[in-house]
Amino acid sequence: MAIIDSQVHSYEANTIERPWHNVPNWPDHVTGDEMVAAMDRVGVDGAIFISAFSLYQYDASYAVEVQRAHPGRFALVKPVDPDDPAVADVIADWKKTPGTVGIRIMLTKEHGRERAPTDPGLERILRAAVRSDFPVNILCWANLDAGTALIDRYPDVRFIMDHLGILQPRTPPAPPQPWADLPKVLELAKRPNVVIKVSGACTLSREPYPFPDIWDPLARVFDAWGFARCLWGTDWTRAFAVVNYEQAVEPFRRTQRLSDSERAMLMGGSCAKAYLGRRRKTERLAFIPARA
Repeated sequence: MAIIDSQVHSYEANTIERPWHNVPNWPDHVTGDEMVAAMDRVGVDGAIFISAFSLYQYDASYAVEVQRAHPGRFALVKPVDPDDPAVADVIADWKKTPGTVGIRIMLTKEHGRERAPTDPGLERILRAAVRSDFPVNILCWANLDAGTALIDRYPDVRFIMDHLGILQPRTPPAPPQPWADLPKVLELAKRPNVVIKVSGACTLSREPYPFPDIWDPLARVFDAWGFARCLWGTDWTRAFAVVNYEQAVEPFRRTQRLSDSERAMLMGGSCAKAYLGRRRKTERLAFIPARA
């Protein structure tokens, strides 16, 4: 089975040549080479590389460099700007870039993007995504009602819900009721045009590694969504201050709460299916990591 992480962030040190927009509580650098080494240590074959908005905003040039250096290990997703009137052209150009598999939008309070479903910038993005056969990653934690309304308004768009749709801590401990939005997440499963990333789940634990208290709420997610619509991921390095990479991987590899077939779908099969869309067989084969 090929293990595919549905969300990682890689980046170089903060420099004048490529300055960070913000300075998060992350390591000083996790380069592409360092990310591959971390994946190799725990047997992760490939990953969806989400260009880090906190650091690079809408500039995905570093992600492109890393994918070029490690073409068998990463596929690329970049954030796109609803305020850019030429965003449709940006998406069309992104589609032509080797290794790209999707785009990302953010409807979060922390990013100041509490946008209504009728926002014209989002309309441009989502129509362009359909033309390019791109799935759209959507980050709307703590704003799940707005995300759900957008998903309902555009039934022809393939959405990928980031991080279980649940606000996750950047530092420990988890909040007293980390799964408070779970009923909304389960209700969202009724929408056929969205799949969900079970990414960063370990950060929601209020118990130490291997985080045994995540499994009961995750079982409800799996029951509602089905394993073919659930994409495991670490969200590393965003989760750095809470868990290290190994700690984000091993609970899913070793738990007895998953059968072998469920684990294979959750930790790779569903991710490949969600991002490949209607691509040709040769493109599917090109995406499968070289070590698989």
